[in-house]
Amino acid sequence: MDPNEAPTEEWHGQIVVVRAAGAIDMVTAPPLLTAIRAAHAQRPKGVIVDLTEVEFLSSAGMQTLVTAHQEIVEQARFAVVADGPGTSRPLKIMGLTDFIELFTTRDAALDTLSE
Repeated sequence: MDPNEAPTEEWHGQIVVVRAAGAIDMVTAPPLLTAIRAAHAQRPKGVIVDLTEVEFLSSAGMQTLVTAHQEIVEQARFAVVADGPGTSRPLKIMGLTDFIELFTTRDAALDTLSE
């Protein structure tokens, strides 16, 4: 994520999608978590973090996803959209997909969380 490019929020009914781009590292992970928390504060049925345009996901970025999952899962569904060596691969290698729902497309995530 470009430090100058803030995450965006987009609503699809009662599902909110928080989209990030670029690299998620120790500088850009905190603003992403802030954006996820702000979206969750609006009480959606589900929160999707879209990493489709993310090229690099650091350990700080993965910790952000774990923290968000822990904070959200009691009140809403939580999912991540990622497909590629810079995003989905590290999530799988670190075992995060054992408890975080991972989708390869935003449409698939929206379809599942909207059910």
